[in-house]
Amino acid sequence: MLSSLGLSPNRRFGQHFLVDLNLMRLLVRSAHVTDQDVVLEIGCGTGSLTEALAESGGHVIAVDLDKSLFPIVEAQLAGLRNVTLMNRDILASKHVLDPLVLEAIANARRHSRGRFLLVANLPYSIASPAIINLVTGPVVADAMAVTVQKEVGDRMMASAGDSHYGTLSVILQATGRLKRLRVLKPKVFWPPPQVESAMLTFIRDTEKVDRIRDMTLFRDVIDLFFGHRRKMLKAATRTAAGRLAEFHHWNDLFSCCQIDPTARPEQVSPEQFVALANAIGP
Repeated sequence: MLSSLGLSPNRRFGQHFLVDLNLMRLLVRSAHVTDQDVVLEIGCGTGSLTEALAESGGHVIAVDLDKSLFPIVEAQLAGLRNVTLMNRDILASKHVLDPLVLEAIANARRHSRGRFLLVANLPYSIASPAIINLVTGPVVADAMAVTVQKEVGDRMMASAGDSHYGTLSVILQATGRLKRLRVLKPKVFWPPPQVESAMLTFIRDTEKVDRIRDMTLFRDVIDLFFGHRRKMLKAATRTAAGRLAEFHHWNDLFSCCQIDPTARPEQVSPEQFVALANAIGP
């Protein structure tokens, strides 16, 4: 399809197309899509995964930034009434999803009684911010089935004390349940990337989410400390800005949450970060 238009994968967009059909089917099956669900696919490429998702009967919102590829996916999916194609950047900024994509999701959900899902072979460069935005809101995914760079997958799954542990680990583990389905070799993509990839699922856990009193404040707390991950917690508090700059009794907060102020951020569990954010908030 690309050859017919004189095109090749765009390195700037990190395009590596999943060409192993068995793995594509595994990704779709793992999402458990029903005809009542709304599915967001980021980086739809030529539409192969989009078509497989559309067969489930749910409404698929497929987004891709590459203008040169868009004629291919439009031709490939012509006539499918349950697919909305959007030639846009999913991220308006690092912390904000594109407003028109959010509007399309809201419109689709008004006609749906099911879940909102992310199912995608995510472009490596935007995987982490896209996932974090769809966990912390304002629009949140009930579940995800994604293919990401293995290093991102390691960060998603990492426990406190692990070298990969960070913002992504804390946010996902504080809000849901993760499962790694498969590690993928470069040869299952075209063109093959220079790194391995991983396929994972995430299911939002409402009981965990309900323990977080203020999601924005929770995210601010995590950003504060992992923005200075080499520092002790007590030292990182000196750089607090915005709402967090108003708090001057950090040692008392650390004590009530049973957190060692001389620890580094990677030594603090997701549950302790939740407790700390809740202690700061109203």
